[in-house]
Amino acid sequence: MRNITITFLFAFTLNSMAADWTQWRGPNRDGVNPEKGLANQWPKDGPELLYKATGVGIGFSSVVISGDTLYTLGDLDDACYLFALDLKGNHKWKSRVGEPKGHRGYPGPRSTPTVANNHVYVLGQQGDLVCVSTSGKEIWRADIQNSYGGRMMSGWRWSESPLVDDGKVIVTPGGPKGAVLALDAKTGKQVWRCSDFTDSAGYSSIIIREIGNIKQYIQLTGKSVAGINAINGKLLWKANRSGKTAVISTPIYDKGTLFVTSAYGVGCNGFNVEYKNGKFEAKEIYKHVGSAGMANHHGGAIRVGDYVYGSNGGQLSCLRLADGKVMWNERSAGKGAIIVVGNKIILRTEKGPISLIKLD
Repeated sequence: MRNITITFLFAFTLNSMAADWTQWRGPNRDGVNPEKGLANQWPKDGPELLYKATGVGIGFSSVVISGDTLYTLGDLDDACYLFALDLKGNHKWKSRVGEPKGHRGYPGPRSTPTVANNHVYVLGQQGDLVCVSTSGKEIWRADIQNSYGGRMMSGWRWSESPLVDDGKVIVTPGGPKGAVLALDAKTGKQVWRCSDFTDSAGYSSIIIREIGNIKQYIQLTGKSVAGINAINGKLLWKANRSGKTAVISTPIYDKGTLFVTSAYGVGCNGFNVEYKNGKFEAKEIYKHVGSAGMANHHGGAIRVGDYVYGSNGGQLSCLRLADGKVMWNERSAGKGAIIVVGNKIILRTEKGPISLIKLD
C-alpha cells in the first residue's frame, strides 16, 4: 500500500518485475513472482535507489507494470486519477477516475489497476469503475454504488482490484441486488449479477479457481466466503465466516483447502471445498482466533507449496494450509504487504521500511 505522495522504485523491484505484473498480486493473483536471479542479500544500507516519481497523489494503491509503462492510482486535490509513468518515473498521462477523499482520516484510492488487452481497468474509492485505453483515452465507466445499488460492510469505501477474465470485468458492489457483478470488458454492459449472494462488499479481491472441474470466482466478505460460477454468475457454494470492521485479505485456495484471514480479533479459518454427488460443500476444518494463527490486517497472505505466509500484527507467521498447524510466529519489521520471489519474501511495512526474508 502507498500512503505518501512519492513512489519509490529500487533496483531489486525492477529486477523482480522484469516480466509484466498487470494486476493485483501478479499474474495469478497469488503474490508469487516467477522471476529468477534476485539478490540473496542486500547491501547494508539497502538496495540502490534508481529513481523516485512525484506527483502521483496520495492513497493506498499499489503499482502494476505492462510493457514499458507503470500504472497506479492516487488522489490529487480535485480528483482521483489513474497515472501512467514510464520506467524512469516520468509521467506519460493521467485520467480522471472520480471524486477524491473517502474515509475520514484515510483519503485516497485503495484499489490497484488491472491491465488487459490494451486497456486499464480501475475502481475508485467512490465506486467509479472505469475502463481507459493504454494511450489514456476513457472508453467507458460505471457507478457501482449508485447505478448498481452497491453497499459496503463499513466506511472505508470500495477497495478491491477489478478482475478481468474471459472478456468480463468482475467486481463486488455488494448489497441486496447481488454482491458480485460481471460487466463486458469492451462495453461496460452487464453480463450477469449473482443475485443469490447478497452480502455487503468487503475489501478483498476476487480470485479464479477451478473446483470440481467448474471454473469459479471466490470472494470473501464480512459475512461469508463464496464460490460463483464464472460463466453464468450462479452461486455454487457459500460458507458462513464472520469478520469485523474490515475484511481485506485475498482468499487462498489449493488442493481442496480454502484459507481466509482477517484482523480485529477474528483470525483465520480453513475450509474444505469439494464437489460431491452433484453439489458443492464447504466445511470448516480449522479456526485460529486472533493472532494465535494469523490475523492478517492487510497486505495479504501467500501460499508457497504446502504453507501459507503472512503478516500477523507485528509478526510474520507460517501455517500449514491443509490442517492449519502453526509452524512459527516470528517478530518482523512490521505489519505490511508481502510478495514471494524464489525462496525469498519481500515485506513492505505500512510504516515504509522494506525487508528481505529467507523463505523457510
